[in-house]
Amino acid sequence: MPRHIKVPESGEKIRVENDNLVVPDQPILGYVEGDGIGPDITRACLRIWDAAVEKAYGGKRKIHWCEIFLGEKAAGIYDGDYFPQESLEAFQDLTVSIKGPLTTPVGGGFRSLNVALRQDLDLYACVRPVRHYAGVPSPLKHPGKVDVVIFRENTEDVYCGIEFKAGSDENAKLAKFLREELDANFFDNAGLGIKPISEFGSKRLVRKAIQYAIDHGRESVTLVHKGNIMKFTEGAFRNWGYEVAREEFGDVTITEEELYNEYKGKQPEGKIVVKDRIADIMFQMMLLRPEEFDVLATMNLNGDYLSDAVAAEVGGVGIAPGANMSDHVAVFEATHGTAPKYAGLDKVNPGSLLFSGVMMLEYLGWQEAADLITLAYPEVITDGVVTYDFARQIPGATEVKTSEFADALIERMSGGVDLEAKRQQQQDLLAKERRQREIRRLLEPMEEMVATGKVPTAVADLMTRSLITVRDEETVEAAMHVMADNSVNALVVEPDSDGQWGILTKRDIITKIVNGSRNPASTRVAEIATRPLVSVPIETTVREAANILSEKHFSRLTIEQGGRVVGMVSEDDIFETVEKFGWTAE
Repeated sequence: MPRHIKVPESGEKIRVENDNLVVPDQPILGYVEGDGIGPDITRACLRIWDAAVEKAYGGKRKIHWCEIFLGEKAAGIYDGDYFPQESLEAFQDLTVSIKGPLTTPVGGGFRSLNVALRQDLDLYACVRPVRHYAGVPSPLKHPGKVDVVIFRENTEDVYCGIEFKAGSDENAKLAKFLREELDANFFDNAGLGIKPISEFGSKRLVRKAIQYAIDHGRESVTLVHKGNIMKFTEGAFRNWGYEVAREEFGDVTITEEELYNEYKGKQPEGKIVVKDRIADIMFQMMLLRPEEFDVLATMNLNGDYLSDAVAAEVGGVGIAPGANMSDHVAVFEATHGTAPKYAGLDKVNPGSLLFSGVMMLEYLGWQEAADLITLAYPEVITDGVVTYDFARQIPGATEVKTSEFADALIERMSGGVDLEAKRQQQQDLLAKERRQREIRRLLEPMEEMVATGKVPTAVADLMTRSLITVRDEETVEAAMHVMADNSVNALVVEPDSDGQWGILTKRDIITKIVNGSRNPASTRVAEIATRPLVSVPIETTVREAANILSEKHFSRLTIEQGGRVVGMVSEDDIFETVEKFGWTAE
């Protein structure tokens, strides 16, 4: 195969050492022009990125660009090959690249080029920051409250393509197996698809999201799922996400339950809150209370919907940036299509690719150059200098070409932007908003939980974590005093010589002491405690816990995690949850 990619002799490739990126001052980065409007917006953006780097670092740093070929341009020089192996190797070799929009060839046998790239490079995380820039038209009253980063798992879920057409032999074989072997029930002649969600895929996605929140000073990471319906796929994603937070980031994360129960709504300094929301509620919250959320981590389908829907709140996918990442290799991209009818007209908004480049600069650690663009951009928009899509929405705006918009932005950056003053202004505003949220949590914790979409789905959401324990050798009388002093109905009994936990309830005392005519002062806890405990895993749903309580005629269950009792849930807890949050028969 001919080799067409010319790696610049100047510059130095990015390296990975000790699991960290090593970015030289003169890095070689890859770029793909893209199809349709790709060349127009790429030319404009390359100029802007280079100008920002030059202005920020006074020539000490410079990007050395290496063109990589995909799509129609690749097909023209690689004998019809839209996805040459040489390009795939270049993405891997250069580590960091950016690309314009690509057209998937018409005809059978072709995968989407974007999907192929993600799969072949194992770019498992689709990262989509969504924020509003002053002056950009928006359907919201307060679009400035939207500032989230969505981490979408890229390799699993229904996007795996494991599906079988209705009427096909493969479909009939799978349908027969599901009905006869697994007692599944569904309509005849149904198309069938498989939705794989793995522990490995889920954890590496959530791990990347939490690390991003740490690195960028974000307040929270929210796991978005439909686990109340799909317990073993989306529910498992939620549970694995919490495991990653607890086991790998336990020193810097707390759960939302801990925030309210242990810290009374006041977020400790240096701690990130890990919480979760049902997917349909998350869509509501991004309209009603978007400021409550920082980083979202979710699966492929949810992430696809959310990233485009939230982008529509702040100007549309035309200015929505994105990236596909593995542990280190990252390909930043325009998130919109090729718009072929505007190809070569120097007309369209370069915002999506432009801000994907800002993400790329941040990924390199070049925050000063990234900030120059993000801080100068709103000033150009506010001046009314915009491309046609915004011009028709902003009264009195001046419509300019793609290249002319790049000229205006470069001129604004070159004229000088007081980075420190603007950064301080942003930080002050952020701190003020965080204080306001904290005050609301402190004053009205339950109301805030409801208002921000928190609906208990698992026993972990409503269990009592501050367990009061007694030992076997203590007297029942002493245990009764402990119950009275703490206003509780039950005590957890510490493990006996066989390592079994127990429970002592007021009902035990009534039936075994009072009704049994025994002396509580001379009876030991071990003699009437119930063993072994009936414990359920921490991820057990509220509905499942209610079923167990009903079937076994219990009033409470202990909650287990990693072989230890970590909490307790009672029928009173479930009653209060239903009374406060309502209940649906989903």
